[in-house]
Amino acid sequence: MTAPQTDPTRCGFIALVGAPNAGKSTLLNALVGTKVSIVTHKAQTTRAQVRGVVTTGNAQLVFVDTPGIFAPKRRLDRAMVASAWTGAGDADIVALIVDAHKGLNAEVESLLEGLDNIRQPKVLVINKVDKVKPETLLKLSKDLNERVRFETTFMISALKGSGVADFTNWCIANAPLGEWHFPEEHLTDLTLALTAAEVTREKLFMRIHDEIPYQATVETESFKVQPDGSYRIDQVIYVTRDTHKKIVLGAKGQTIKAIGAEARAEMMEMFETKVHLFMFVKVRAKWADDPERYREMGLDWTK
Repeated sequence: MTAPQTDPTRCGFIALVGAPNAGKSTLLNALVGTKVSIVTHKAQTTRAQVRGVVTTGNAQLVFVDTPGIFAPKRRLDRAMVASAWTGAGDADIVALIVDAHKGLNAEVESLLEGLDNIRQPKVLVINKVDKVKPETLLKLSKDLNERVRFETTFMISALKGSGVADFTNWCIANAPLGEWHFPEEHLTDLTLALTAAEVTREKLFMRIHDEIPYQATVETESFKVQPDGSYRIDQVIYVTRDTHKKIVLGAKGQTIKAIGAEARAEMMEMFETKVHLFMFVKVRAKWADDPERYREMGLDWTK
């Protein structure tokens, strides 16, 4: 379905930037109205830019969930942070997401400095407002607006959905005129194969995040539509050590079975068809130094 030609169409790219665990992925899912970005309580789970598409009336909004911006220590960290700032620089509007409970900490201070180099209109989105007192929110908003020229400020709870519509409506009103980039029914730019990998990675992190914080990645090696309309999905979980492989497998394979069952159930709900999921665990000691792995994750290789 295409946009009506009688009214001029609007299309705006809005980058969601913030510190790890500020709630960007939860906000993206709330904006789109369905799950397009993985959400865990583990910081830095979004590794590359994920775009969620909202089409309403004559406007299309493309929200870009960027990796959390933090002090990078490893090559993968540097690639994630570079991806986040690239997403901000390419957007029409930049939304800074701040955790109301954490407030103006060192990570947010660093973000404010980085925003000085961004020329696009910027808005402040204070998230998790249900966790703090109103007077604390007002002071935080005042302090942040004194540091950066924000067009406006939104107080939201992405988890509960409060304030999200106001943010969406403002973005619609301020999106530039232009042709849509995606079909009206499009919700994300992720392929089904990459979406499946992200679902499994979320379940992996949720179950073993303490033992293997970042030393694992998931790739969909094969994604086939069967004659009956079901999907056959073959995935590999790459870890860097044999000890990590044992953790992922678990005693008598119980851990990977549980991860697979949770991932398959969510995929079936998302894809609205039966899913046959086959998972394998392989050791690849240097996967975080392999340019091909970065391309698979949508990241640029960094020195």
